[in-house]
Amino acid sequence: MLYSQNISVLEMKRLFFAIIGIILFSAAAFADEVSFVISAPKSVVVGQNFQVKYTINSTKVSEPIVSFADFNLKAGPGQSTYSRMMSSEVNGVTTFDSESGITYTYTLLAEKEGTFTLPAATIEVEGKKISSNTAKIKVLPQDKTNQSANGRSRRDSREQWSSSVNISNEDLFMRAVISKTTVYEQEAVLLTFKAYTRVNLTELNIPNIDIKDCVLQNLPQSRERNMEHYNGLNYAVITWQQFVLFPQKSGEIVIPSIEYVATVGVGGNPFEMVFNGRPSYVNKELRTAPIKLNVKELPAGKPIGFSGAVGDFSLKSSLSTNELKANEAVTLRLVISGVGNMKLIKTPEIEFPESFEVYDPKIENRFKLTNSGFSGDKVIEYLAIPRQPGEFTIPALKFSYFDTKSGEYKTIETDSYTLNVAKGKEGSNEVVASFVSKEELKMLGQDVRYIKTGAAKLQKAGEHFFASTGYWLCYIIPLLFFVVYIMLYYKQLRDNADISGLRTKKANSIAVKRLKVSQKLLKDNNKELFYDEILKALWGYVSDKLNIPVSRLTKDNVAAELSAKGVSADIISELESVLNECEFARYAPGDAAAAMDNVYKKAMEIIGKMENKIKR
Repeated sequence: MLYSQNISVLEMKRLFFAIIGIILFSAAAFADEVSFVISAPKSVVVGQNFQVKYTINSTKVSEPIVSFADFNLKAGPGQSTYSRMMSSEVNGVTTFDSESGITYTYTLLAEKEGTFTLPAATIEVEGKKISSNTAKIKVLPQDKTNQSANGRSRRDSREQWSSSVNISNEDLFMRAVISKTTVYEQEAVLLTFKAYTRVNLTELNIPNIDIKDCVLQNLPQSRERNMEHYNGLNYAVITWQQFVLFPQKSGEIVIPSIEYVATVGVGGNPFEMVFNGRPSYVNKELRTAPIKLNVKELPAGKPIGFSGAVGDFSLKSSLSTNELKANEAVTLRLVISGVGNMKLIKTPEIEFPESFEVYDPKIENRFKLTNSGFSGDKVIEYLAIPRQPGEFTIPALKFSYFDTKSGEYKTIETDSYTLNVAKGKEGSNEVVASFVSKEELKMLGQDVRYIKTGAAKLQKAGEHFFASTGYWLCYIIPLLFFVVYIMLYYKQLRDNADISGLRTKKANSIAVKRLKVSQKLLKDNNKELFYDEILKALWGYVSDKLNIPVSRLTKDNVAAELSAKGVSADIISELESVLNECEFARYAPGDAAAAMDNVYKKAMEIIGKMENKIKR
């Protein structure tokens, strides 16, 4: 017996190590996967130069083969290598890994208006051909004003940025847009609120929107910025809110004017904003224009059994069994699929034979909200129990809906089912269901209570819990926990009272969090915010470590304090170099990704060096 147990343990160990090996092999294969990705703007303007980048995470490659038939190639490819540090945290331990690759940059000129697709490029990686993804670029027309007027407009815009707090309605406004102006009752309508801006829009509120005689369903938004040509000018456009409306009555429905409050950055030195945290902002009230929606009444001649379904639907059904005994359960499953007002559809009624006991149907909504309404499946399970033997027919179910495309009512139906019910056991009230769980059923005349299996733990006669070892442990163990808790609590109070010491202890962890934010911005190639986060991480770390308020930090007093803490002149010089590089790198020409990656690595290294040198 002992020998067989040892064999079992040995087999379990082998299985464990085999699983670990498979996981590690899969992780290594995933890490070695080569990706070739195109990066291009979604929108550009006619006459504008723009850059397209192809990035591959390998250095053993040939030059890519690309095609720019719809654009004028002005320069390229500019080749630059990169090396990224990637961090991961497991059980509080942060590990770093590196990735190297090449970015090929092409400068293109958009010469004609329209929407164009950049085809996939190909490249050889160690003799194997890899294809990139494709990218669509929308080329917008130029502003209506001529070139010299454009130049004045841009100068006026810069002057407004630096001095004025008046934002014109042409520079910033909100629009409400509907997908259709004339619809039927219950037909889905997409309502979109978009912000159009030519200024530094930093914040926008989210008002409560209520439209009379409509059911509103909110669509989640990513709020990405895109370019759009409107009234002769090009704007950065943010799709701020989207709703799907379901009109509940015919007639004219007015979507009211909605008020928003926008916050716009109007001036200030970006470098100073990093330290004093007080950039200049101005608020502007924005209002959308009201919109009229014409809602037509559903036409006459509604079919019998019409349950208010509006859209485009299909229907299918299935029966759990055709052969069963009396007092056993049968389930009819009905699946309504399509797109429309599925959430508002009433549950169809099925006519079961009179001798059947019928329960409330179980409904599962497997649809999601889209721009055209709810799309997916509505699954309905009807549970019935025949109480008498015989041959029974479950008639076909007819489902009627209004088709918005054709403007007509349509009726679809399921198959009818023949059910053979045999005689059950004498005195048997057993219920067996195939689709619906037993816990959801009731027995005829009584509730179902299932028998609990497994042997119960019995206690010998004469044994008492009072004054036993377990009895006293129930008092002693909680008391010990309480004492330990009080000790830890007062230690935490002492630590919190020492504010400067607490800041010093947490300086490194706070800096690491900020560097993680900058790492995400590095991957997103968000140049301006990346350098802001790096500066916040470095100055914040020095402020916390040296216990000096950020407003009083200068490079001179930081250098003096670091020197007093035993930090070498070389490290202080490296810190100043990184700070200077961050201040000017956002405006420097060249490969932004490579420069950002270099600054990120330097910032990590300098914080690590200072952490090792500064002792509290």
